[in-house]
Amino acid sequence: MRRPRRKVCTFCVDKVQRIDYKDVGRIRRYISDRGKIDPRRKSGTCAKHQRMLTTALKRARLMAMLPYTAEHVRGLMSPQARAMAGGPPPPKPERPPYRPVGEFRPAGGPPRPAAPPPVPAQPAAPANAPAETPSSS
Repeated sequence: MRRPRRKVCTFCVDKVQRIDYKDVGRIRRYISDRGKIDPRRKSGTCAKHQRMLTTALKRARLMAMLPYTAEHVRGLMSPQARAMAGGPPPPKPERPPYRPVGEFRPAGGPPRPAAPPPVPAQPAAPANAPAETPSSS
């Protein structure tokens, strides 16, 4: 069985001296659908340009020009793993509506009858003062 023809390095064909990380359109082709850097055997780049390409891709990722992982891979991750990978934080759970302090009702239960209003407290009389007696005048 014959070997397939060896791929030619596109950077050598174009006589590229340096691979710029800002040239996102060009270097995006060397990332797999999972967000990984393609190996030499798949992309066909020579060793010299593969090293430059890897450095450029890593710099573009660091500058947030390229994602570290693919969008559909981030959707499969758990919220904690997504936050660790630099994605958006996990969604916060739904909070119940605000209820004032005096009106506590357990969720899902029937409403309670209104509590009687609190009785105002009488001011305490000093200990050495005589007790007041109601007078009928």
